[in-house]
Amino acid sequence: MSTMNAREQFELLKEGVLDLITPDELLAKLEKSERTGIPLKIKYGADPSRPDIHLGHAVCFLKMREFQNCGHQVIFVIGDFTARVGDPSGRSAVRPPLGQEEVAENARTYQRQVWKILDPEKTKVVYNAEWLEKLKLVDVVRLGAKFTVAQMLERQDFGNRFQKNVPIFLHEFLYALMVAYDSVVLEADVEMGGHDQLFNFIVGRDLQRQMGQEPQICLTMPILEGTDGILKMSKSLGNDIGVLDSPGEMFGRIMSIPDHVMGHYYQYLNLASPAEVAGIEQAMQEGRLHPRDAKMDLATKILSWLHSPALARQSRDEFERVFGQKQTPSQMPELRISLPLDLLNFLVEHGFCSSKTEARRLLQQGGIHLDREPVPYSDRPVLNDIPDGVVLRVGRKKFMRLWRA
Repeated sequence: MSTMNAREQFELLKEGVLDLITPDELLAKLEKSERTGIPLKIKYGADPSRPDIHLGHAVCFLKMREFQNCGHQVIFVIGDFTARVGDPSGRSAVRPPLGQEEVAENARTYQRQVWKILDPEKTKVVYNAEWLEKLKLVDVVRLGAKFTVAQMLERQDFGNRFQKNVPIFLHEFLYALMVAYDSVVLEADVEMGGHDQLFNFIVGRDLQRQMGQEPQICLTMPILEGTDGILKMSKSLGNDIGVLDSPGEMFGRIMSIPDHVMGHYYQYLNLASPAEVAGIEQAMQEGRLHPRDAKMDLATKILSWLHSPALARQSRDEFERVFGQKQTPSQMPELRISLPLDLLNFLVEHGFCSSKTEARRLLQQGGIHLDREPVPYSDRPVLNDIPDGVVLRVGRKKFMRLWRA
């Protein structure tokens, strides 16, 4: 167990928390753990709806690592069953369920990613299909009898949909019951996640109480904005920074975040204290610190943590060389092409642009270069002759070296 006493652990663990239901009960559980020597069970559930874990998840993982450093055990619940149902949390419409093969493939990638932050020796990984698939219909009915429809409609997204006559399907109510039942099976002491999961956590707390268990603590962490600086970080929204992103890609995506969310990245990822964040923001407001330099420091800290200090320095140097000194990257994809080349089709087919409309607009703005020369605008541009080994640059960040076939 930890060398810290229960009160010291409590002061550490409540720092930076958004919701804590309830502080007194958490302290009591920590004091009981100190007396008995039995670590607390910290539950965290993740439906493998996407294969990648991003910095938004890392906010919770860092708090879980603090619990582990205090001697407690994390139970990482991979929702291989609940992912096939679909979590409606925070959504204005039903989320489509996933197929079993897709869920299994996504789940296989999770453990390799979480070990970048969590201690494998103090983490137990479980799959909720192990117990949820064994439930009979009569078991599900008995669980459902413990809650009312009115209780379910207290959940904001359900309430909003009900008021707008947007369909709410029965399986969406059952989702909260299944996640709650996970807590009963595991006898969780603490359940944690993002604020959008608080309703599910409280349902689990209520179900534990009704089934004769000591209710779990509900603990939520702030939700980190994505690279757009507005919506929560999400793979499906395309505004995420994955923990397995390559160093160069990760550095570039961090540098793309808006200035106003930098403080959240520093603070939520435990890279600076609230007082240090306030100092950084004040220095930027007074002009003593350029936002670009603050962001470079942020990106360097994150890469040092998730990759290595050496790769962080290398990525920083490469970024400054390409975007500060406007040179080409030392490494880039290469492709052998046949001429003549329909440029708009090429840009879409190779992922440089999402559509011909986007490619045409970028071309019109002078955003497509061959080496350092902008490609002249035309409605249907065709490359008839290019220097062998020319560098195609699309926008500021996408490069490819082209060779003639």
